[in-house]
Amino acid sequence: MATTTTPPVTTPETSTETAPPERAGFNLGRALAWLFMILVILASLFPFYWMLRTALSSNNALYAGSDSLLPVQFDWGGFARVFGLQTGQEAIDNGGAGQPIEFWHYLLNSVIVSTLVTGGQVFFSAMAAYAFARLQWKHREKVFGFFLAGLMIPAIFTLLPNFVLIKQLGLVDTLLGVALPTMLMTPFAVFFLRQFFLGISREIEEAALVEGASKIRVFFRLILPMSSAPIATLAILTYITSWNDYFWPLMVSYTDRSRVLTVALGVFKSQTPQTGPDWSGLMAATLVAALPMLILFCFFAKRIVNSIGFSGIK
Repeated sequence: MATTTTPPVTTPETSTETAPPERAGFNLGRALAWLFMILVILASLFPFYWMLRTALSSNNALYAGSDSLLPVQFDWGGFARVFGLQTGQEAIDNGGAGQPIEFWHYLLNSVIVSTLVTGGQVFFSAMAAYAFARLQWKHREKVFGFFLAGLMIPAIFTLLPNFVLIKQLGLVDTLLGVALPTMLMTPFAVFFLRQFFLGISREIEEAALVEGASKIRVFFRLILPMSSAPIATLAILTYITSWNDYFWPLMVSYTDRSRVLTVALGVFKSQTPQTGPDWSGLMAATLVAALPMLILFCFFAKRIVNSIGFSGIK
């Protein structure tokens, strides 16, 4: 006797097949948002392109082709003058100044000053932040609030007192005098690290203290290694800020022995030849001076953003 079987009936509720996702239609709002972001990016990058275009142009032909978006009479002479690869007469013939610029010496001064500021500020700010976050002492919160009020004081108000102090210490026209005012700590650095230290579990520190570790050992052997990400972020931000500082080094640097790169660029611009400022050489020097910081920020931009968000900075 033959038996017949009927195939199981599948309903929309019991079917295991999933329908292909529908394609999203054209979204005018999203398209406008992307267009706006592209315009913002182009507007942000255009000054760097114009800097490169001017650096690769012949200084003698810049005024005649000022409306050109491409380099005017492509020439590497601006970079050659910056790195001292042209004689004084060759520089004058190419529209530059006859005085040489000691680029590598100024670059070394900038590296030394930025390293001193970064190392000192990160170290002392970390100790101050740990004291505000973990140590119990009288009027701690009031002192921290008073210290934090320093964020509301414009930096220009501190230039004259700092200059008087540096002069009394005999450190004018020295690299230490350039670095000292920001080498100890800043309210932002202390606040930044304190926010992270407050998020570290107290149980970890208490366990280390029970084992016989001192507060100093806990700070150096436990807290600092756990805070490597925000400390690295603060170091990068501090290094970039110190590298780009101009007004304070201008006040205390009088000779080449303490002149940093940003101040040297101003001196380079003031060496005006007969045809006008050496714009191609100046833009070449500016591009070379800014390139290390641009590369540094591009490599660590994600870490900086993540650490700022994790530390509670809004």
